[in-house]
Amino acid sequence: MTNTESVNTSLIEKLLDALNITGGVKTASSVIIALGAILICGFLMTRLTKLLKLPNVTAYIITGVLIGPSVINLIPQEFITRTDFVSDIALAFIAFTAGQFFKISELKKAGWRVLIITVLEALAAFVIVFCLCFFVFRLSVAFSLVLGALSSATAPASTLMTIKQTKAKGHYVNTLLEVVALDDVVTLLLYSVAIAICIGISKGSVGFMEVGWPIIENIICLAIGFVFGFILRFLISSKRTTDNRLIIVLAVLLLFCGICSLFGQSPLLGCMAIGMVYTNTAKQEEKLFAQVNYFIPPIMLVFFVRSGMNFSFSAFTSTSSIAVVPLIVVAIVYFFARIVGKYGGAYLGCLITRTPAKTRNFLGLALIPQAGVAIGLAAMGARTFSSFGLEAEATALTTIILASSILYELIGPGCAKLGLYLSGSYGKENIDELAPESVVQHRVVNDEGSSREIDLLAAQIKHLSEEIPPIGVEEANEQAFTEAAEEYENETFNRNHRGFLNRK
Repeated sequence: MTNTESVNTSLIEKLLDALNITGGVKTASSVIIALGAILICGFLMTRLTKLLKLPNVTAYIITGVLIGPSVINLIPQEFITRTDFVSDIALAFIAFTAGQFFKISELKKAGWRVLIITVLEALAAFVIVFCLCFFVFRLSVAFSLVLGALSSATAPASTLMTIKQTKAKGHYVNTLLEVVALDDVVTLLLYSVAIAICIGISKGSVGFMEVGWPIIENIICLAIGFVFGFILRFLISSKRTTDNRLIIVLAVLLLFCGICSLFGQSPLLGCMAIGMVYTNTAKQEEKLFAQVNYFIPPIMLVFFVRSGMNFSFSAFTSTSSIAVVPLIVVAIVYFFARIVGKYGGAYLGCLITRTPAKTRNFLGLALIPQAGVAIGLAAMGARTFSSFGLEAEATALTTIILASSILYELIGPGCAKLGLYLSGSYGKENIDELAPESVVQHRVVNDEGSSREIDLLAAQIKHLSEEIPPIGVEEANEQAFTEAAEEYENETFNRNHRGFLNRK
């Protein structure tokens, strides 16, 4: 073994070599040990970030950076290279759970207003980032387009968690939920066009078909996704047990994801269509989504940790071959430019649609977080760049998105909470919105004509106390998963002991 090979050898490989483990046993052992190490390291890091009140996504990415080749070099490079399919699977689950927000009844109420706001906030971020990368930093057209498209993505998880924690309600929250639901669709369309132009440039020609065909392919994937959605609805009948429902939805998502991967397509739009069809056609669909949400954390952990392993300190701090400045400068500018684009685009969209001032002024604050979809699409974009021999572009794209995602996840929840507070979506100034309209309007007026605020406050407190679950009640997703496990255990017990119980 040469000195170079010794340096690049991971700690797991060195351990197996020390134990004289070779051949297929070594490969299988390294994969299993790597998975175990990723899961335990990711979990331990969340114990630290929890003390700092940081989201788990931040812990996972930092874990990947630390145990990856750039620092400790714990995980074999072969494992990182051969598990790129994890990003496809993670995107499939992310998209499916996002589909539950596409209820037709709610979209009809929103109308064109939310669509205009979403398109403008996504396009504003795209245009600003592209112009800075192409005209200021003199990056290639292909790289600038892909990075600009990724800037339009928003991670709804942090924002949704903040809404849940603050129990915020009102026009601002409703608009925000509708925008983040549509944001991923706009991002995927922008990414599809950008990557199509990138491929065309790499091949030496950019025409209508080179750009239009990928969009047609995404429309086809969307149509197939709708078909899979109806298949899922047909397979998951009311007679299915909860554990079988989970098995079926996993099978459908993995099959669709595999088909998309076979033809080099992103599963995002199609899986979103599957979730959309199910949520609009099934009864009590929340339980299935709750089960899926409770099932996928290990998958998301592996996805984000593995993404962090692709972070390169050397590429981040040194002048890249694709830019005249170090990537750290590009990443910092990207970080602030995207915030300006998101806030400005949301403000303009709200202004055009005559959205109330409190929503217009602070909507952009809750659109800052960026993680899951952007990292997944960055992995796919890096794969495309690598397929054309553009390794420097692939490394730069992954490094910029990972570094900025950590920062966005650090400040995102705080900005979202600030937006909710300033808009009056929670807090004492919005207490009327936390009680039903009938309670708010039920003001007992005395002889002097003044309101009996004490009676109103008592009614509001009573209503709020009814909404707060008692101590010890499980979260909805955990409860759904627990019910599935209990039902499975009871059925198994009854099946195994039915013969014995029926004996005389």
